Amino acid sequence: MHSEWFELPEDVANRLNEAKEAGKKIVAVGTTSIRVLESCSNNFGKLSPKSGETDIYIYPSYRWKFVDQIITNFHVPKSTLLMLVSSFAGREFILRAYEKAKEEGYRFFSFGDSMLIK
Repeated sequence: MHSEWFELPEDVANRLNEAKEAGKKIVAVGTTSIRVLESCSNNFGKLSPKSGETDIYIYPSYRWKFVDQIITNFHVPKSTLLMLVSSFAGREFILRAYEKAKEEGYRFFSFGDSMLIK
């Protein structure tokens, strides 16, 4: 998995922690946001402000710490990003969704259609 530079400022981390503590769902948009939030969260689901590189590799059996829902596009088959979404929703569920997307003519890759996974 490639690394990506990020910055999660203190005010943003605080607002997200407050939302999570208030019972609101945290919806990460895009795989970079997902990787940043999970990299900055401790095992108790609390974010800390940070900046740097994340090389977190999220794959099935990953224990999610902070993100509750994700919005992301349909990723290339056999990719690390497909593994990431499979870890969130289950491999079989994602493969069924991809088959349905192909049947319906959805577009894949970076500028394709997207999905909300709860």
